[in-house]
Amino acid sequence: MTAPPTFAEFDALARAQGFDEVLARQWPAHTVLDTHTHGFDVAALVVQGELWLTIGDDTRHLQVGERFTLDRDVPHAERYGDQGATYWVARRNATA
Repeated sequence: MTAPPTFAEFDALARAQGFDEVLARQWPAHTVLDTHTHGFDVAALVVQGELWLTIGDDTRHLQVGERFTLDRDVPHAERYGDQGATYWVARRNATA
């Protein structure tokens, strides 16, 4: 089994793949974000807790060690578990 990356490794790989912003996002327990969009592409790794990501009729339950991607402007909703969640996220912002 492969060891999970460190934040520095996640950051370096994301930047090598063309992402221009990398950060850790932490959400409190039971946070619900209704359907919304972002003006950037996302590649993320869950490092603590759990969340449910809903895109259209598809809901994914994501736990520690799982990754997700999301293209910019895709409507989605998020719901966080009993312990909230932390994930590392790489963003590819729109260029002018």
